[in-house]
Amino acid sequence: MTQLLENFLEERILPKVTKPSRYAGNEWNSIHKDWSRTALKMAFCFPDVYEVGMSHLGTRILYHIVNARPDALLERVFAPWVDLEKELREHGLPLFSLESRRPLTDFDLVGFTLQYEMSFTNILNMLDLAKIPLSSAERDESYPLIAAGGPCGFNPEPLAPFIDFFVIGEGEEVLNEVLDVIKDWKQDKPGGKAGLLTQLVQVPGIYVPAFYSVEYDTEGKISAVRPNRPGVPQVVNKRVIKNFDEVPFPTKPIVPYTEIVHDRIMLEVLRGCTRGCRFCQAGMLYRPVREKSPETLYRQARELMENTGYNEISLTSLSTSDYSCVGPVVETLLNEFEGQGVGLSLPSLRIDSFSVDLAEQVQRVRKTGLTFAPEAGTQRLRDVINKGVTEENLVEAVTSAFQHGWTTIKLYFMIGLPTETEEDLDGIAYLANRVVRIADELGVGKKGKGLKVTVSASSFVPKAGTPFQWEPQDSLDTLREKQNYLKSRIRNRKITFNWHDAKLSVIEGVFARGDRKLAAALERAWRLGCKFDGWTEHFHYELWMQAFAEEGIIPEAYARRSFEHSDILPWEHIGSGVSKQFLIREHRKALEAARTPDCRFEDCHCCRLCNDLGVSLDLKGREGKHALQDRI
Repeated sequence: MTQLLENFLEERILPKVTKPSRYAGNEWNSIHKDWSRTALKMAFCFPDVYEVGMSHLGTRILYHIVNARPDALLERVFAPWVDLEKELREHGLPLFSLESRRPLTDFDLVGFTLQYEMSFTNILNMLDLAKIPLSSAERDESYPLIAAGGPCGFNPEPLAPFIDFFVIGEGEEVLNEVLDVIKDWKQDKPGGKAGLLTQLVQVPGIYVPAFYSVEYDTEGKISAVRPNRPGVPQVVNKRVIKNFDEVPFPTKPIVPYTEIVHDRIMLEVLRGCTRGCRFCQAGMLYRPVREKSPETLYRQARELMENTGYNEISLTSLSTSDYSCVGPVVETLLNEFEGQGVGLSLPSLRIDSFSVDLAEQVQRVRKTGLTFAPEAGTQRLRDVINKGVTEENLVEAVTSAFQHGWTTIKLYFMIGLPTETEEDLDGIAYLANRVVRIADELGVGKKGKGLKVTVSASSFVPKAGTPFQWEPQDSLDTLREKQNYLKSRIRNRKITFNWHDAKLSVIEGVFARGDRKLAAALERAWRLGCKFDGWTEHFHYELWMQAFAEEGIIPEAYARRSFEHSDILPWEHIGSGVSKQFLIREHRKALEAARTPDCRFEDCHCCRLCNDLGVSLDLKGREGKHALQDRI
């Protein structure tokens, strides 16, 4: 059957689609195991196209970890573009994995990564294409288990009826534990699917939605979320890798045939961030900060270069310039690889830690533009969101950049932030124009390449697990008014102004704070034709509104609602490690425009995570700074 499917795909289907290389599956360093000799089979599904999914570092890491086991294999599955989907449906063919071209029903475990709420319809579409029932309740042990994990898993409730279990937190260790449980269960399959889930829920970090009941009061608010059987934890706490130096990391990653979004070596230098931006979900969820040693990075970089042939190394993290040894690491890597034409990139430079010397080091091989994220237009609002940067930081950074030859600057802002006023919007225009004035005063663009300043404004979406999880989102009309106002204020021809689709942000806000009731609307939207919602040409706001109406859902009740600190939130039973008391305190400080310093450099602010998990903030010898250990 598999060979017949492969031949049919190669001869009849793939020649008809754009970018057939998305589905080739025989890329350099891809792994193809003998199914007859492998006990456990897992499909890892990324609910977006190949170019996006193959740029995700987590995909590479989990591919490496599972395939390192002699008793297991992991194969990749990406959301097929609409042309391939059309062909599959017309010919009655199932969605297949890239490595073996097997249907998803042949696997023991099918896992989805949840990077973005607007990919949820693609999850349903992929299950349907795989001929797997959408509802967990309709799937017995004859179907593969359906799992999900990733940042959106910290509010898993809108997907609860469709997913058998969620992995909460970092997956490097827990995935092996899950596979061990499945392997033992497969011998006699005691208790069927329910028996397997009963065993899995004993693994720390595993959330089985069917084992929890949600109760509502007469006003429609959640009154309780309770386990509905013994032996199930009240709160599922996230998994955290404690020793980041020893965590498995792929140094022989797959090299795609086709260009992908991030077509380069990704070298993760640290994980977590303690800057404490109050809107930033990743900054809260991925705490605590853990660094790799320079020696580990040098070894991994050499192996990656030898095994891939890329000409660029990206030092990735939430805030790479906060890595304590970033200067020496950059210099050492460039000195070793510059002669081979290999460049280096730091995708996450902060204004307040910007060093033009570091930027020049990074761009010795090839010079690109610089990107800074003030996030808000005034100091008051930057203090509200705890951004921790000032106008002076921006002025110093762009002045140094212009003086050293840069002519392309990108500025990222957010609109719709809590307490935002017209003055804050004026501040965005003011900062953008000030950057241009600085360039004019320095004569940038008068000779050679012209000046290019780009201002991008995304819309604030309140996210679970952040101090702003209690805050409402601006209405669609308000977001549009703010976008139009900014357009009227940014008229300099040297400035390009971009903004995010407000309709998309509104739907994202609904699901970011949604509960299980949204599952029906999600399924309805998919059945009406919604998929690839993150792609402008495929996003249909009117269909979403129709789906909400048909299911009796008022989207404003989710996105526009102000939660009270005493409310039981839909994700209350999912533990991010950061205490609720800390988030409440940060929310109150935000409304007072009071800042909280970075606990890596000053006193601990007691979010409880380091103490509860036994992980210390070791700066590995950052000169002039003290390591914070046992402060809680």
